[in-house]
Amino acid sequence: MTLTDGRRPGSRGVAADHVSLRRNNLSVVLRHVRDLGPRSRARIADETGLNKATVSSLVAELVERGLLREGSADSSRALGRPGLLVELDGSGVCGVGAEINVDYLAVAALDLAGGVVFEKRVPIDVADLDPATTLDDLAELIQEAVAAVTAKGGQVAGVTLAVPGLVEGATGELRLAPNLGWVEVSVTQEMRARLGEPSYPLHVDNEANLATLAAYAELGRAEESNSAHDLVLLTGAVGVGGGVVAGGHLLRGGHGYSGEVGHMPVAPPGRTCGCGRTGCWETVVGLSALLHKATDKDDPVRDPSLDVERRLAEITRRAEAGDSRTLDALKDVGGWLGVGGAILVNVLNPDVLVLGGYFAVLGPWLQEPLEKAIRDRAIAPDGGGCRVVRSELGFTAAVRGGAQISLDQVFVDPTLVGR
Repeated sequence: MTLTDGRRPGSRGVAADHVSLRRNNLSVVLRHVRDLGPRSRARIADETGLNKATVSSLVAELVERGLLREGSADSSRALGRPGLLVELDGSGVCGVGAEINVDYLAVAALDLAGGVVFEKRVPIDVADLDPATTLDDLAELIQEAVAAVTAKGGQVAGVTLAVPGLVEGATGELRLAPNLGWVEVSVTQEMRARLGEPSYPLHVDNEANLATLAAYAELGRAEESNSAHDLVLLTGAVGVGGGVVAGGHLLRGGHGYSGEVGHMPVAPPGRTCGCGRTGCWETVVGLSALLHKATDKDDPVRDPSLDVERRLAEITRRAEAGDSRTLDALKDVGGWLGVGGAILVNVLNPDVLVLGGYFAVLGPWLQEPLEKAIRDRAIAPDGGGCRVVRSELGFTAAVRGGAQISLDQVFVDPTLVGR
């Protein structure tokens, strides 16, 4: 005799399928409201193809989980009793992004609707420290962010670390960060130990990739048509990184190493790059290159212990005052920026080239020589139709992208957030 649990044959599979379908439909509704804004239940049903009763049930569960909330009445309804709009809530769940860069550490916690719960950047000469000390300091920043989320009654969906180097796609481990001098550092393992083996997921990614995701989302919000599905981000600090979005998807490459555009060999042999080679693009367009051309060795703006935004504010002040040395340096960097930019335009033909990091801050002086070089060097007419825009995210792009990645899993599976 065979013992059974009293269910019909195959009932476990049916139940599992139902749970999976329910989870998927919750995701569909939550992402629909995120992407298109507040909606009535009836409109969500019309636009997603789900029936009205199912949408009402899904919305009720998402409200119970604290991911949606009821807002104002639907004024677009001409007849009958107006329904209430539902909108993202998510104040009870946050994603955390943290960044290691050459001259600063940063962290940000964002709620599901994109609101900033906690944000902090600390100027520090990371290249002069050993990895253990740097990771100790970053762990303290992350713990501050987690504490801020907890103090508001929220839960952390995950933490994503941004590092300026080669991150192994399969494992998320750092292979090489030339401007930091780091080689084969198990960042994920080291950070999990420092954070006390937390229950939330911890990921590591390239900082330019994360900045690109944030810039792509920023552009989508700014341009309602969301037509820019092919985008290249250039982000500059001491190093230069890039990210590519093609057809709305971030390109990572076969092993996750894409985007190291700062090491394209386009410059004349001369200054040695942090990677040990000469002729790398970042040796002529990185922040160090600009400061080398625009300032003397003992100039305070070269001090890496000063916050990078304060240093750039001084360069901006000098440019606005018409300082010839500063203006000449900016024109030269802008021209070299266009040399590499034209290569990327020829190869990738993006709709938009986004300037991030220090390139965005000093964009008013860099953009014109950059655009001229692209027009002169791109083989397609009119620079291949590529627009150059400046990101408004400044040096927060990577941590915002990291927080976004941490939150994405909630949009994929809303049941991760407790009822």
